[in-house]
Amino acid sequence: MPLALLALAIGAFGIGTTEFAVMGLLPDMAAGFDVSIPLAGYATTLYALGVVIGAPLMTALGTRFTRKQMLMLLMGLFIVGNLLTAVAPNFGIMLAGRIVAAFTHGAFFGIGALVAADLVAPQKRATALSLMFSGLTVANVVGVPAGTMLSQHVDWRTTFYAITALGGIGLLGIVKLVPAQRAKASSPLGSELAVFRNPQVGLAMLMTILGFGGVFAAVTYLASMMAEVTGFAPSSVIWLTALFGLGMVGGNLVSGRFTDRAMMPMLYVSLTGLALSLAAFTFTAHDKIAATVTLALIGIFGFATVPPLQKRVMDQAASAPTLASAGNIAAFNFGNALAAWLGGIVISAGLGYTAPNWVGALMTVAALGVAIFASALERRHAGRGQVVAAGGPSVLADEPISAAHA
Repeated sequence: MPLALLALAIGAFGIGTTEFAVMGLLPDMAAGFDVSIPLAGYATTLYALGVVIGAPLMTALGTRFTRKQMLMLLMGLFIVGNLLTAVAPNFGIMLAGRIVAAFTHGAFFGIGALVAADLVAPQKRATALSLMFSGLTVANVVGVPAGTMLSQHVDWRTTFYAITALGGIGLLGIVKLVPAQRAKASSPLGSELAVFRNPQVGLAMLMTILGFGGVFAAVTYLASMMAEVTGFAPSSVIWLTALFGLGMVGGNLVSGRFTDRAMMPMLYVSLTGLALSLAAFTFTAHDKIAATVTLALIGIFGFATVPPLQKRVMDQAASAPTLASAGNIAAFNFGNALAAWLGGIVISAGLGYTAPNWVGALMTVAALGVAIFASALERRHAGRGQVVAAGGPSVLADEPISAAHA
């Protein structure tokens, strides 16, 4: 695989650390600003909403730049946002720093996914995507536990100073390793917007919102659930998040290989496994061993959804994929924000720290239903196209049929 994928993975590592670190820092951040746990959860919710807003906005603004230039600019903004979070004198400014950092997230992964796919042969694109996203998963094995440790032994602000430094390393990696000649500019904005007329693009994004969002219903409140329900000591969050991250790494890499062979079957398997794991977590959270195993399974199946979900959108928007690719990253995080918000609601309603697991399970089941519907609709349209081709010209003959098949 090209060395440039390492640069993209480094950037993904920094972004993944700042996104997921809050699940281990939440109690310390809440105590530091003297707010409740559900209110502190807005550090996750607003970050995710910042991704939703920032992904299409930054991608649209970047249509005049090459993809490498945009990646460099995005990492610079990422550094600014995390530094602002680290020095924030109050809760509001901390949230503002989270939003600034979040504005870079969607466009970085959306553009980075296209660069990664362009660096390899078509039959290896899902594998290349999984390698780039491996930085995000490794962040949960190394970055998040290290951030939690820093928070417990120094303070949570030190964690964000360290993330700022990671951003600097990521920027340097992009400058040195991503070849400018391969990081071409985006398509014109009109062409990028036109692909959203394909209903399959919207359905693919809805799968993303509901599917991966289910993971965040559980893990946003992981530290509190493990301490209050399972009975783990607060220090145990360090290795629990590492275990979750290991599951993500394995699920992501295995899924990348199988997605290249059979995308929709891989998506069905991963969503089914995730829904069952999240539902089970409601019950297994009361036992330390069972909770540990279930958490690893959520990591495995949760990130096994990422390569097929991202490739599905890129395939459906193949004629002008930049905005759709970044938009799907926004969809991931809209789902994260929705799940974290709903999780906070059920906790505030007095249903307990395990209640968000049911929220996540129901979201994932809904995603599976959308995936089955989209696949059936695609087969139906493909069949109608074949009938038209045999019987003569029709308006359907002018409609593009995606290369992605169930």
